[in-house]
Amino acid sequence: MTHWFHRNPLKATAPVSFNYYGVATTPAATKICNDLRLSRSRLLELFTDLSCNPDMMKNATDSYFSLLKGFIVSLDDSSQDSKLRYIQNFKWTDTLQGQVPSAQQDAVFELISMGFNVALWYTKYASRLAGKEDITEDEAKDVHRSMKIAAGIFKHLKESHIPKLITPVEKGRDLEARLIDSYVIQCQAEAQEVTIARAIELKHNPGLIAALAYETANFYQRADQMLSSLDPAYTTKWRKYLQLKSCFYMAYAYCYHGQTLLAGDKCGEAIRSLQESEKFFAKAEALCKEYGETKGPGTTAKPSGHLFFRKLGTLVKNTLEKCQRENGFIYFQKIPPEAPQLELKANYGLVEPIAFEFPALHAHWTSEALSAFDLTKRPKEDSAKPKPEEEVKPVKEPDIKPQKDTGCQIS
Repeated sequence: MTHWFHRNPLKATAPVSFNYYGVATTPAATKICNDLRLSRSRLLELFTDLSCNPDMMKNATDSYFSLLKGFIVSLDDSSQDSKLRYIQNFKWTDTLQGQVPSAQQDAVFELISMGFNVALWYTKYASRLAGKEDITEDEAKDVHRSMKIAAGIFKHLKESHIPKLITPVEKGRDLEARLIDSYVIQCQAEAQEVTIARAIELKHNPGLIAALAYETANFYQRADQMLSSLDPAYTTKWRKYLQLKSCFYMAYAYCYHGQTLLAGDKCGEAIRSLQESEKFFAKAEALCKEYGETKGPGTTAKPSGHLFFRKLGTLVKNTLEKCQRENGFIYFQKIPPEAPQLELKANYGLVEPIAFEFPALHAHWTSEALSAFDLTKRPKEDSAKPKPEEEVKPVKEPDIKPQKDTGCQIS
């Protein structure tokens, strides 16, 4: 089944030359600087290259981060920082707050910001694959795995690197805990959508599908709550997406729970469960319209027009009609006034982030290479001459339009 996911824009960054004339005193030190510049440029290019796949991305990230680590960690693995940690100023924009960059003279800030973009790339790669018309089983697995990798990167940045920043994280910007947590939970929820589609196609037990849908709806609700205390000017569109997905999967949960009740000869309760499913589907439909009309960062789409959305509406309607027919011919049970309480727990299919670690220090970083950087040779800053501001140009992302959906399930 063609999926649709909301995506926020990539972070943009100012170019970095890594030219340290006078400071890099040997050819080995100069080579490290040249390799840093080239590997950074290559990685930034791949973020918008539609032919890029996870293997290419991993090679590029390993190349850049293994070199950058020489600016961050000591060569003897002690807790001391590298003497080069504060040599370079880095500028990055925010996924939500447009082209107003944050700047820090700290290589850890660069590691986190670039890592953040790598995680975003995995979500965008997954979104492109999931939107394909004829998605194969291997591609569905790639979508699932990419979401879990992205979640693992976001989690690793939050737990292991953001706390090391000297400058406190700005409120409401990408590196703040509330936003990082929202990204992690969204990745988990979207990976579970793939699991649910697979379970439906293979006609798994309706009870398992209902439980997975219920857990997924709760994931989306948690991600939305994380954003509730942030400025609505930046988060409203994203929150509409999270809310509509939460309602959508609650509709799924009640629909499949209704099937379980019917199979257990509880036709009256099944009808009430399907009626609740209809309510949540109607809420999701209204939120789809609001999402399409809301201005803000992120992708633009009309989710209610997607087949994955329309198919659920048909399923709910047909299942409810079946329950009503059977109740009229066989069961004659009263329909309870209250919807059944969903106390569903999925024992299978729940998604956890894949643990992430940055690569080891590059082999070029020897004690001789590090000692060849002479910080006493840094040019003294002339405060009388203000430096020209480096422009941070927005990332030109390819416009990914959802392809026509023939109704194929994820296989």
